[in-house]
Amino acid sequence: MTISTLVRWVPPPVITALTAALMWLTSSPQGERWHVMAQLGLALLIAFMGLVLMVLAARTLHQAHTTLLPFNPSQASTLVTQGVFGYSRNPIYVGDGLLLLAWGIWLGNGVSLLWLLVFILYMTKVQIKTEEQALTKKFGQPYQQYRQKVRRWL
Repeated sequence: MTISTLVRWVPPPVITALTAALMWLTSSPQGERWHVMAQLGLALLIAFMGLVLMVLAARTLHQAHTTLLPFNPSQASTLVTQGVFGYSRNPIYVGDGLLLLAWGIWLGNGVSLLWLLVFILYMTKVQIKTEEQALTKKFGQPYQQYRQKVRRWL
């Protein structure tokens, strides 16, 4: 990883937490909020789905004896394409996105949900692009074929 990559790269859990904080800060209790029947239930269901997806992805990576941490994608020992990775190349980030969506629904403020879009754009442009470059370098044609078959997010 180059110095420029390290300078602009922040660990994904930190980005997720910062996004959640920004969502909360922009959803003022005095501001416009919506409340719908079963809002809490919907938020909990989506959060549960996000957590399950993340656990399944972590379990699949563990079973493949490869790294869970994306700090240096070149440390990946195996190209994982089975399980939830057969549906998304980034199921843990999708899980993060679902957690943020659940948080936004619970907050009940449309403005806070705009931060979810910022999260997706940032993760795609900074984190995922860097990982894809490293995985292409490491796995070559098999990774390129995987990229053609499986979407980046969903």
